[in-house]
Amino acid sequence: MQAQATIATTQGSKYMQQLCKHWSHKLETEFDATKGRVQFSNAAVHFTATPEALTAVIAAGDAAVLDRMQPVVAEHLQRFAFREQLAIDWARLPDA
Repeated sequence: MQAQATIATTQGSKYMQQLCKHWSHKLETEFDATKGRVQFSNAAVHFTATPEALTAVIAAGDAAVLDRMQPVVAEHLQRFAFREQLAIDWARLPDA
């Protein structure tokens, strides 16, 4: 199962890198200026940053984990984006 949020911001690369660095202390992460991945024990989050937006995709094995991860990712992003209010709306992606 997957959920995606596309967040309008010109600071997507900055926020993604800060978030990946933050989580790298306890989790497996990899990132550069445009893409990032954080591997949790029960889910993975993939980020893509463009000049206009940051897209986050959470992949999890079941709906309960997906539902728990969405506010975790959103709250952490909001912390790093304290200068702006991000609109983070998650949408479930169809199963492949």
